[in-house]
Amino acid sequence: MPFECNIPAVATVLAEDEKAKITRWDFEPGATTGWHEHGMDYAVVIMSDAVMAYEVDGVVTEKEVRTGDSYIRPKGVKHDVKNAGTTKLSFIEIEMKR
Repeated sequence: MPFECNIPAVATVLAEDEKAKITRWDFEPGATTGWHEHGMDYAVVIMSDAVMAYEVDGVVTEKEVRTGDSYIRPKGVKHDVKNAGTTKLSFIEIEMKR
């Protein structure tokens, strides 16, 4: 079930070709991506100090993230992401098409 929210995160596609898609995500406090599933493996690079929450399989994980933190996730995981803090959250998402 997605987080309750009236504020959508803002996605801006920065570059895309046959190999990858790079998207910047910006979240005001309380904003969410909405429930979704990636069709490609992807990496995320955090661009701001903030508190990120994500829900997978009904389990919510909340953690402090710092500028420069990064992680890699496989395709096919249904999830929702939320800015659970009081400051803006931004990250770059790189989806690998190969």
